[in-house]
Amino acid sequence: MVFALVGLVVLALLGAVHRYLWRRFVGDTTAPGSPLRRAGTVAAFVLPLLSIGAMTSGRAGAPFWLQQVLAWPGFMWLACLLYLTLALLVGEVVRPVLLRVLARRDGATPGAGARTVPEPATAGPAGESGTGTGTPADVPDGTRPRSEELVPSHSAGASARSEAVVRTATESVTEPATDPATDPATEPERERETEPAAGPLATSATATTLAPGPSRRLFVSRVVGGAAAAAGLATVGYGTYGVLRGPSVRRITVPLAKLPRAAHGFRIAVVSDIHIGPILGRAHTRRIVDTINATSPDLVAVVGDLVDGSVADLGSAAEPLSALRARHGSFFVTGNHEYFSGAGQWVDHVRELGLHPLENARVEIEGFDLAGVNDIAGETEGQGPDFGRALGDRDRGRAAVLLAHQPVVIHDAVEHGVDLQLSGHTHGGQLWPGNLLAELANPTVAGLERYGDTQLFVSRGAGAWGPPVRVGAPSDITVVELASRQA
Repeated sequence: MVFALVGLVVLALLGAVHRYLWRRFVGDTTAPGSPLRRAGTVAAFVLPLLSIGAMTSGRAGAPFWLQQVLAWPGFMWLACLLYLTLALLVGEVVRPVLLRVLARRDGATPGAGARTVPEPATAGPAGESGTGTGTPADVPDGTRPRSEELVPSHSAGASARSEAVVRTATESVTEPATDPATDPATEPERERETEPAAGPLATSATATTLAPGPSRRLFVSRVVGGAAAAAGLATVGYGTYGVLRGPSVRRITVPLAKLPRAAHGFRIAVVSDIHIGPILGRAHTRRIVDTINATSPDLVAVVGDLVDGSVADLGSAAEPLSALRARHGSFFVTGNHEYFSGAGQWVDHVRELGLHPLENARVEIEGFDLAGVNDIAGETEGQGPDFGRALGDRDRGRAAVLLAHQPVVIHDAVEHGVDLQLSGHTHGGQLWPGNLLAELANPTVAGLERYGDTQLFVSRGAGAWGPPVRVGAPSDITVVELASRQA
Protein backbone atom coordinates (compact mmCIF):
# COMPACT_ATOMS: atom_id res chain seq x y z
CA MET A 1 0.00 0.00 0.00
CA VAL A 2 2.77 2.44 0.94
CA PHE A 3 4.77 1.61 -2.18
CA ALA A 4 1.68 2.07 -4.37
CA LEU A 5 1.04 5.48 -2.81
CA VAL A 6 4.65 6.54 -3.30
CA GLY A 7 4.46 5.36 -6.91
CA LEU A 8 1.37 7.45 -7.54
CA VAL A 9 3.01 10.52 -6.01
CA VAL A 10 6.10 10.04 -8.17
CA LEU A 11 4.00 9.61 -11.33
CA ALA A 12 1.97 12.72 -10.49
CA LEU A 13 5.13 14.74 -9.91
CA LEU A 14 6.64 13.42 -13.14
CA GLY A 15 3.50 14.42 -15.04
CA ALA A 16 3.46 17.91 -13.52
CA VAL A 17 7.12 18.55 -14.35
CA HIS A 18 6.65 17.40 -17.95
CA ARG A 19 3.59 19.63 -18.28
CA TYR A 20 5.63 22.58 -17.03
CA LEU A 21 8.45 21.85 -19.49
CA TRP A 22 6.00 21.48 -22.35
CA ARG A 23 4.38 24.81 -21.54
CA ARG A 24 7.64 26.74 -21.38
CA PHE A 25 9.53 25.07 -24.23
CA VAL A 26 6.63 24.33 -26.60
CA GLY A 27 3.37 26.05 -25.69
CA ASP A 28 4.89 29.49 -25.13
CA THR A 29 7.20 29.46 -28.16
CA THR A 30 5.40 27.72 -31.03
CA ALA A 31 2.24 28.28 -33.05
CA PRO A 32 -0.80 26.02 -32.61
CA GLY A 33 -0.76 23.27 -35.22
CA SER A 34 2.83 23.93 -36.28
CA PRO A 35 5.22 21.00 -36.88
CA LEU A 36 7.38 22.12 -33.95
CA ARG A 37 4.44 22.09 -31.56
CA ARG A 38 3.32 18.66 -32.74
CA ALA A 39 6.86 17.27 -32.33
CA GLY A 40 7.20 18.81 -28.87
CA THR A 41 3.87 17.38 -27.76
CA VAL A 42 4.79 13.90 -28.95
CA ALA A 43 8.13 14.13 -27.12
CA ALA A 44 6.37 15.19 -23.92
CA PHE A 45 4.51 11.86 -23.93
CA VAL A 46 7.19 9.53 -25.32
CA LEU A 47 10.22 10.60 -23.23
CA PRO A 48 8.70 9.90 -19.78
CA LEU A 49 7.52 6.50 -21.02
CA LEU A 50 11.08 5.69 -22.09
CA SER A 51 12.36 6.74 -18.66
CA ILE A 52 9.85 4.53 -16.86
CA GLY A 53 10.77 1.66 -19.17
CA ALA A 54 14.49 2.14 -18.50
CA MET A 55 13.96 2.07 -14.73
CA THR A 56 11.63 -0.94 -14.65
CA SER A 57 12.76 -3.20 -17.50
CA GLY A 58 15.60 -4.83 -15.55
CA ARG A 59 13.47 -5.59 -12.49
CA ALA A 60 10.70 -6.86 -14.76
CA GLY A 61 13.06 -9.38 -16.39
CA ALA A 62 12.94 -7.84 -19.87
CA PRO A 63 15.43 -9.19 -22.45
CA PHE A 64 18.82 -7.54 -22.08
CA TRP A 65 18.73 -6.14 -25.60
CA LEU A 66 15.50 -4.31 -24.74
CA GLN A 67 17.08 -2.96 -21.54
CA GLN A 68 19.94 -1.57 -23.62
CA VAL A 69 17.55 -0.01 -26.15
CA LEU A 70 15.59 1.75 -23.40
CA ALA A 71 18.53 2.66 -21.16
CA TRP A 72 20.28 5.38 -23.15
CA PRO A 73 17.29 7.57 -24.09
CA GLY A 74 15.32 6.79 -20.93
CA PHE A 75 18.05 7.47 -18.39
CA MET A 76 19.58 10.37 -20.30
CA TRP A 77 16.20 12.07 -20.39
CA LEU A 78 16.00 11.88 -16.58
CA ALA A 79 19.22 13.89 -16.32
CA CYS A 80 17.99 16.35 -18.96
CA LEU A 81 14.68 16.67 -17.12
CA LEU A 82 16.45 17.66 -13.92
CA TYR A 83 18.71 20.33 -15.39
CA LEU A 84 16.19 21.72 -17.87
CA THR A 85 13.77 22.19 -14.98
CA LEU A 86 16.38 23.87 -12.81
CA ALA A 87 17.37 26.15 -15.68
CA LEU A 88 13.73 27.11 -16.31
CA LEU A 89 13.22 27.90 -12.63
CA VAL A 90 16.12 30.32 -12.85
CA GLY A 91 14.47 31.70 -15.98
CA GLU A 92 11.29 32.42 -14.01
CA VAL A 93 13.28 34.99 -12.06
CA VAL A 94 14.75 36.52 -15.22
CA ARG A 95 11.49 36.56 -17.22
CA PRO A 96 9.64 39.44 -15.44
CA VAL A 97 12.81 41.52 -15.29
CA LEU A 98 13.36 41.14 -19.02
CA LEU A 99 9.73 41.98 -19.77
CA ARG A 100 9.96 45.11 -17.64
CA VAL A 101 13.18 46.23 -19.36
CA LEU A 102 11.67 45.74 -22.81
CA ALA A 103 8.47 47.54 -21.85
CA ARG A 104 10.45 50.51 -20.53
CA ARG A 105 12.58 50.58 -23.68
CA ASP A 106 9.56 50.41 -25.97
CA GLY A 107 7.82 53.16 -24.05
CA ALA A 108 10.84 55.49 -24.27
CA THR A 109 11.66 54.90 -27.93
CA PRO A 110 9.39 56.56 -30.54
CA GLY A 111 8.01 53.97 -32.90
CA ALA A 112 9.58 51.06 -30.96
CA GLY A 113 6.68 50.37 -28.66
CA ALA A 114 2.95 50.86 -28.98
CA ARG A 115 1.88 53.07 -31.87
CA THR A 116 -1.04 55.47 -31.46
CA VAL A 117 -3.04 56.34 -34.58
CA PRO A 118 -5.71 59.07 -34.21
CA GLU A 119 -9.19 58.27 -35.37
CA PRO A 120 -11.03 61.04 -37.23
CA ALA A 121 -14.07 62.66 -35.72
CA THR A 122 -17.03 63.64 -37.84
CA ALA A 123 -18.55 67.09 -37.88
CA GLY A 124 -22.14 67.66 -36.94
CA PRO A 125 -24.57 69.78 -38.87
CA ALA A 126 -23.15 73.00 -37.39
CA GLY A 127 -19.55 71.95 -38.14
CA GLU A 128 -18.96 70.72 -34.59
CA SER A 129 -17.03 67.63 -33.81
CA GLY A 130 -19.35 64.76 -32.95
CA THR A 131 -21.35 62.00 -34.46
CA GLY A 132 -23.30 64.06 -36.89
CA THR A 133 -23.44 63.85 -40.66
CA GLY A 134 -21.03 66.55 -41.71
CA THR A 135 -17.57 66.31 -43.29
CA PRO A 136 -14.54 65.07 -41.36
CA ALA A 137 -13.52 67.87 -39.01
CA ASP A 138 -9.77 67.11 -39.09
CA VAL A 139 -9.30 66.58 -42.83
CA PRO A 140 -8.31 69.83 -44.58
CA ASP A 141 -10.02 70.92 -47.74
CA GLY A 142 -8.35 69.64 -50.84
CA THR A 143 -7.12 66.56 -49.07
CA ARG A 144 -10.42 64.82 -48.57
CA PRO A 145 -10.54 61.28 -50.01
CA ARG A 146 -11.98 60.96 -53.46
CA SER A 147 -14.71 58.73 -52.12
CA GLU A 148 -16.12 61.71 -50.22
CA GLU A 149 -16.41 63.81 -53.35
CA LEU A 150 -18.55 61.16 -54.98
CA VAL A 151 -21.21 61.43 -52.30
CA PRO A 152 -24.16 63.79 -53.08
CA SER A 153 -24.46 66.90 -50.88
CA HIS A 154 -28.25 67.06 -50.58
CA SER A 155 -29.77 66.25 -47.24
CA ALA A 156 -31.22 62.95 -48.35
CA GLY A 157 -27.63 61.65 -48.94
CA ALA A 158 -26.13 63.06 -45.75
CA SER A 159 -26.21 59.72 -44.00
CA ALA A 160 -24.62 57.90 -46.94
CA ARG A 161 -21.88 60.53 -47.17
CA SER A 162 -21.17 60.21 -43.45
CA GLU A 163 -20.86 56.44 -43.79
CA ALA A 164 -18.49 56.80 -46.73
CA VAL A 165 -16.30 59.22 -44.80
CA VAL A 166 -16.24 56.94 -41.78
CA ARG A 167 -15.43 53.91 -43.93
CA THR A 168 -12.55 55.73 -45.64
CA ALA A 169 -11.13 57.04 -42.35
CA THR A 170 -11.51 53.65 -40.68
CA GLU A 171 -9.60 51.93 -43.47
CA SER A 172 -6.76 54.40 -43.05
CA VAL A 173 -6.58 53.60 -39.33
CA THR A 174 -6.95 49.83 -39.44
CA GLU A 175 -4.37 49.28 -42.18
CA PRO A 176 -1.09 50.49 -40.58
CA ALA A 177 2.33 49.79 -41.97
CA THR A 178 3.69 46.36 -41.13
CA ASP A 179 5.47 46.38 -37.79
CA PRO A 180 7.85 43.45 -37.06
CA ALA A 181 6.82 43.59 -33.41
CA THR A 182 3.17 42.78 -34.31
CA ASP A 183 3.57 40.89 -37.56
CA PRO A 184 1.28 37.80 -37.40
CA ALA A 185 4.03 35.75 -39.04
CA THR A 186 6.15 36.15 -35.92
CA GLU A 187 3.33 35.84 -33.41
CA PRO A 188 2.05 32.25 -32.97
CA GLU A 189 -0.71 33.07 -30.52
CA ARG A 190 -1.13 36.83 -31.11
CA GLU A 191 -4.11 38.51 -29.58
CA ARG A 192 -6.01 40.37 -32.31
CA GLU A 193 -6.26 44.14 -31.92
CA THR A 194 -9.84 45.41 -31.66
CA GLU A 195 -10.93 47.03 -34.91
CA PRO A 196 -13.36 49.97 -34.90
CA ALA A 197 -16.94 48.97 -35.50
CA ALA A 198 -18.61 50.19 -38.68
CA GLY A 199 -20.93 53.14 -38.47
CA PRO A 200 -20.77 56.73 -37.33
CA LEU A 201 -20.76 55.88 -33.60
CA ALA A 202 -17.34 54.24 -33.97
CA THR A 203 -15.57 57.48 -34.89
CA SER A 204 -14.60 59.37 -31.75
CA ALA A 205 -11.66 61.62 -30.96
CA THR A 206 -9.93 58.75 -29.09
CA ALA A 207 -7.01 56.74 -30.49
CA THR A 208 -6.44 53.09 -31.38
CA THR A 209 -3.37 51.58 -29.64
CA LEU A 210 -1.53 48.69 -31.29
CA ALA A 211 -0.05 46.94 -28.25
CA PRO A 212 3.15 44.97 -28.76
CA GLY A 213 2.57 42.89 -25.58
CA PRO A 214 1.98 39.46 -27.18
CA SER A 215 5.03 39.80 -29.43
CA ARG A 216 7.17 40.93 -26.49
CA ARG A 217 6.07 37.92 -24.43
CA LEU A 218 6.87 35.61 -27.33
CA PHE A 219 10.32 37.11 -27.68
CA VAL A 220 11.05 36.74 -23.96
CA SER A 221 9.71 33.15 -23.91
CA ARG A 222 12.00 32.18 -26.77
CA VAL A 223 15.03 33.88 -25.24
CA VAL A 224 14.50 32.34 -21.80
CA GLY A 225 13.59 28.94 -23.23
CA GLY A 226 16.58 28.90 -25.54
CA ALA A 227 18.97 29.89 -22.77
CA ALA A 228 17.51 27.27 -20.42
CA ALA A 229 17.79 24.55 -23.06
CA ALA A 230 21.40 25.46 -23.81
CA ALA A 231 22.38 25.54 -20.12
CA GLY A 232 20.58 22.30 -19.23
CA LEU A 233 21.83 20.27 -22.18
CA ALA A 234 25.38 21.59 -21.84
CA THR A 235 25.41 20.54 -18.18
CA VAL A 236 24.23 17.04 -19.04
CA GLY A 237 26.75 16.77 -21.89
CA TYR A 238 29.63 17.74 -19.65
CA GLY A 239 28.50 15.31 -16.95
CA THR A 240 28.24 12.48 -19.47
CA TYR A 241 31.73 13.15 -20.79
CA GLY A 242 33.07 12.92 -17.24
CA VAL A 243 31.63 9.43 -16.77
CA LEU A 244 32.56 8.02 -20.17
CA ARG A 245 36.18 9.16 -20.00
CA GLY A 246 36.62 7.13 -16.79
CA PRO A 247 37.39 7.91 -13.14
CA SER A 248 40.28 10.04 -11.94
CA VAL A 249 42.70 8.97 -9.21
CA ARG A 250 42.69 10.57 -5.76
CA ARG A 251 45.23 9.94 -3.03
CA ILE A 252 44.80 10.40 0.69
CA THR A 253 46.90 9.45 3.72
CA VAL A 254 45.17 8.00 6.77
CA PRO A 255 47.18 7.64 10.00
CA LEU A 256 46.28 4.64 12.18
CA ALA A 257 47.49 4.54 15.78
CA LYS A 258 47.73 0.74 15.91
CA LEU A 259 49.42 0.27 12.53
CA PRO A 260 52.98 -1.09 12.98
CA ARG A 261 55.93 0.65 11.44
CA ALA A 262 56.40 -2.25 9.00
CA ALA A 263 53.02 -1.49 7.38
CA HIS A 264 53.65 2.24 7.04
CA GLY A 265 52.83 3.38 3.50
CA PHE A 266 50.57 0.40 2.70
CA ARG A 267 48.38 1.43 -0.28
CA ILE A 268 44.79 0.31 -0.81
CA ALA A 269 43.07 1.15 -4.10
CA VAL A 270 39.43 1.74 -3.15
CA VAL A 271 36.84 1.46 -5.94
CA SER A 272 33.09 1.39 -5.43
CA ASP A 273 29.87 1.69 -7.42
CA ILE A 274 31.24 0.56 -10.77
CA HIS A 275 27.67 -0.22 -11.89
CA ILE A 276 28.32 -2.42 -14.89
CA GLY A 277 24.98 -2.53 -16.70
CA PRO A 278 23.06 -1.86 -19.92
CA ILE A 279 24.96 1.42 -20.50
CA LEU A 280 28.36 0.99 -18.84
CA GLY A 281 29.76 -2.31 -20.10
CA ARG A 282 33.01 -4.09 -20.77
CA ALA A 283 34.90 -1.00 -22.00
CA HIS A 284 33.95 0.79 -18.77
CA THR A 285 35.30 -2.10 -16.71
CA ARG A 286 38.52 -2.15 -18.71
CA ARG A 287 39.11 1.59 -18.12
CA ILE A 288 38.72 1.11 -14.39
CA VAL A 289 41.05 -1.90 -14.26
CA ASP A 290 43.72 -0.06 -16.25
CA THR A 291 43.44 2.97 -13.96
CA ILE A 292 43.79 0.84 -10.82
CA ASN A 293 46.74 -1.14 -12.14
CA ALA A 294 48.53 2.09 -13.04
CA THR A 295 48.62 3.02 -9.34
CA SER A 296 50.50 -0.21 -8.42
CA PRO A 297 48.50 -0.75 -5.20
CA ASP A 298 49.32 -3.24 -2.46
CA LEU A 299 45.65 -4.25 -2.25
CA VAL A 300 42.44 -3.57 -4.20
CA ALA A 301 39.13 -3.12 -2.36
CA VAL A 302 35.94 -3.34 -4.49
CA VAL A 303 33.35 -1.92 -2.10
CA GLY A 304 29.99 -2.99 -3.56
CA ASP A 305 27.53 -2.11 -6.32
CA LEU A 306 29.64 -3.77 -8.97
CA VAL A 307 26.72 -4.57 -11.29
CA ASP A 308 23.16 -3.77 -12.34
CA GLY A 309 22.04 -7.04 -13.87
CA SER A 310 22.47 -10.78 -13.86
CA VAL A 311 25.60 -12.84 -14.43
CA ALA A 312 23.99 -14.21 -17.59
CA ASP A 313 23.70 -10.70 -19.06
CA LEU A 314 26.80 -9.02 -17.61
CA GLY A 315 29.27 -11.79 -16.82
CA SER A 316 31.37 -11.05 -19.88
CA ALA A 317 31.35 -7.31 -19.13
CA ALA A 318 32.89 -8.03 -15.72
CA GLU A 319 35.66 -10.27 -17.08
CA PRO A 320 38.33 -7.51 -17.25
CA LEU A 321 38.37 -7.61 -13.42
CA SER A 322 40.47 -10.74 -13.74
CA ALA A 323 43.34 -8.48 -14.87
CA LEU A 324 43.52 -6.60 -11.55
CA ARG A 325 47.03 -6.71 -10.09
CA ALA A 326 47.97 -6.07 -6.45
CA ARG A 327 50.62 -7.55 -4.17
CA HIS A 328 48.08 -8.73 -1.58
CA GLY A 329 45.22 -9.41 -4.00
CA SER A 330 41.78 -7.95 -4.65
CA PHE A 331 38.82 -8.15 -2.25
CA PHE A 332 35.09 -7.69 -2.75
CA VAL A 333 32.01 -7.02 -0.61
CA THR A 334 28.41 -6.87 -1.78
CA GLY A 335 26.39 -3.70 -2.25
CA ASN A 336 22.64 -3.24 -2.35
CA HIS A 337 22.53 -3.58 -6.13
CA GLU A 338 24.07 -7.04 -5.96
CA TYR A 339 20.97 -8.15 -4.07
CA PHE A 340 18.83 -6.80 -6.93
CA SER A 341 20.94 -8.81 -9.39
CA GLY A 342 21.51 -12.22 -7.80
CA ALA A 343 24.16 -11.71 -5.11
CA GLY A 344 25.01 -15.40 -4.70
CA GLN A 345 25.80 -15.84 -8.39
CA TRP A 346 27.90 -12.69 -8.44
CA VAL A 347 29.92 -13.74 -5.39
CA ASP A 348 30.74 -16.99 -7.16
CA HIS A 349 31.55 -15.19 -10.41
CA VAL A 350 33.96 -12.64 -8.91
CA ARG A 351 35.69 -15.49 -7.11
CA GLU A 352 36.21 -17.15 -10.50
CA LEU A 353 37.68 -13.86 -11.74
CA GLY A 354 40.30 -13.92 -8.99
CA LEU A 355 38.74 -11.60 -6.40
CA HIS A 356 38.30 -12.67 -2.77
CA PRO A 357 34.74 -12.11 -1.47
CA LEU A 358 34.54 -11.16 2.19
CA GLU A 359 31.09 -12.30 3.31
CA ASN A 360 31.09 -11.28 6.96
CA ALA A 361 34.67 -12.49 7.09
CA ARG A 362 38.17 -11.33 7.99
CA VAL A 363 41.72 -11.98 6.76
CA GLU A 364 45.05 -10.99 8.26
CA ILE A 365 47.21 -8.73 6.14
CA GLU A 366 50.73 -7.80 7.24
CA GLY A 367 50.26 -5.26 9.99
CA PHE A 368 46.42 -5.13 10.17
CA ASP A 369 43.17 -7.09 9.87
CA LEU A 370 41.01 -6.65 6.76
CA ALA A 371 37.33 -7.43 7.35
CA GLY A 372 34.24 -7.23 5.17
CA VAL A 373 30.50 -7.35 5.86
CA ASN A 374 27.54 -7.95 3.57
CA ASP A 375 25.35 -5.02 2.62
CA ILE A 376 22.30 -4.33 4.76
CA ALA A 377 20.09 -5.00 1.70
CA GLY A 378 20.98 -8.68 2.22
CA GLU A 379 18.86 -8.73 5.37
CA THR A 380 15.80 -9.43 3.22
CA GLU A 381 17.49 -12.68 2.17
CA GLY A 382 18.91 -13.54 5.58
CA GLN A 383 22.39 -12.46 4.42
CA GLY A 384 22.79 -9.08 6.09
CA PRO A 385 25.89 -7.73 7.84
CA ASP A 386 27.22 -9.76 10.77
CA PHE A 387 29.81 -7.72 12.66
CA GLY A 388 30.21 -10.31 15.38
CA ARG A 389 31.21 -12.94 12.86
CA ALA A 390 33.55 -10.62 11.00
CA LEU A 391 35.18 -8.88 13.97
CA GLY A 392 34.05 -10.46 17.21
CA ASP A 393 37.01 -12.72 18.03
CA ARG A 394 39.87 -10.64 16.68
CA ASP A 395 42.86 -9.22 18.57
CA ARG A 396 41.92 -5.58 19.24
CA GLY A 397 45.56 -4.75 19.64
CA ARG A 398 45.84 -4.95 15.85
CA ALA A 399 44.59 -2.24 13.50
CA ALA A 400 41.37 -3.15 11.68
CA VAL A 401 40.21 -1.96 8.25
CA LEU A 402 36.57 -2.71 7.37
CA LEU A 403 34.99 -2.90 3.91
CA ALA A 404 31.27 -2.04 4.11
CA HIS A 405 29.27 -0.69 1.19
CA GLN A 406 26.99 1.73 3.04
CA PRO A 407 28.37 4.42 5.38
CA VAL A 408 25.39 4.06 7.73
CA VAL A 409 26.97 1.04 9.46
CA ILE A 410 29.71 3.26 10.89
CA HIS A 411 28.19 3.07 14.38
CA ASP A 412 28.52 -0.73 14.36
CA ALA A 413 32.11 -0.29 13.23
CA VAL A 414 32.81 2.07 16.14
CA GLU A 415 31.29 -0.42 18.57
CA HIS A 416 33.56 -3.20 17.29
CA GLY A 417 36.75 -1.16 17.50
CA VAL A 418 37.35 -0.66 13.75
CA ASP A 419 40.10 1.85 12.96
CA LEU A 420 39.11 2.63 9.37
CA GLN A 421 35.92 1.89 7.41
CA LEU A 422 35.98 2.07 3.60
CA SER A 423 32.58 2.63 1.97
CA GLY A 424 30.81 3.87 -1.16
CA HIS A 425 27.10 3.87 -2.05
CA THR A 426 26.48 7.64 -2.06
CA HIS A 427 28.11 8.49 -5.42
CA GLY A 428 28.90 11.82 -3.74
CA GLY A 429 25.38 12.79 -4.75
CA GLN A 430 26.14 12.10 -8.47
CA LEU A 431 23.79 14.81 -9.77
CA TRP A 432 23.83 18.14 -7.96
CA PRO A 433 21.82 18.98 -5.88
CA GLY A 434 21.51 15.26 -5.13
CA ASN A 435 24.28 15.63 -2.57
CA LEU A 436 21.81 17.51 -0.35
CA LEU A 437 19.48 14.51 -0.38
CA ALA A 438 22.38 12.11 0.16
CA GLU A 439 23.37 14.05 3.27
CA LEU A 440 19.96 13.34 4.78
CA ALA A 441 20.44 9.57 4.51
CA ASN A 442 24.17 9.14 5.11
CA PRO A 443 26.54 10.26 7.88
CA THR A 444 29.21 11.11 5.29
CA VAL A 445 28.59 11.67 1.57
CA ALA A 446 32.20 11.76 0.38
CA GLY A 447 35.68 12.02 1.83
CA LEU A 448 37.23 11.24 5.21
CA GLU A 449 35.62 11.93 8.59
CA ARG A 450 36.15 10.71 12.15
CA TYR A 451 33.55 9.08 14.40
CA GLY A 452 35.03 8.53 17.83
CA ASP A 453 38.16 6.42 17.39
CA THR A 454 37.02 5.23 13.96
CA GLN A 455 37.70 6.99 10.68
CA LEU A 456 35.25 6.66 7.78
CA PHE A 457 36.24 7.16 4.15
CA VAL A 458 33.47 7.31 1.53
CA SER A 459 34.33 7.03 -2.16
CA ARG A 460 32.27 8.88 -4.77
CA GLY A 461 32.42 5.76 -6.94
CA ALA A 462 33.80 4.93 -10.35
CA GLY A 463 30.57 4.61 -12.31
CA ALA A 464 27.03 5.93 -12.27
CA TRP A 465 23.59 4.56 -11.60
CA GLY A 466 20.77 5.46 -13.97
CA PRO A 467 21.92 8.35 -16.16
CA PRO A 468 25.62 7.99 -17.04
CA VAL A 469 26.00 11.58 -15.86
CA ARG A 470 27.81 13.20 -12.93
CA VAL A 471 27.52 16.86 -12.01
CA GLY A 472 29.39 18.21 -9.01
CA ALA A 473 30.57 14.72 -7.99
CA PRO A 474 33.21 13.42 -10.43
CA SER A 475 33.90 9.69 -10.41
CA ASP A 476 37.10 8.54 -8.77
CA ILE A 477 39.32 5.72 -7.60
CA THR A 478 41.07 6.56 -4.35
CA VAL A 479 44.45 5.27 -3.22
CA VAL A 480 44.33 5.22 0.58
CA GLU A 481 47.83 5.17 2.03
CA LEU A 482 47.97 3.92 5.60
CA ALA A 483 50.43 5.72 7.87
CA SER A 484 51.88 4.42 11.13
CA ARG A 485 52.20 6.94 13.92
CA GLN A 486 55.15 4.90 15.11
CA ALA A 487 57.10 5.60 11.93
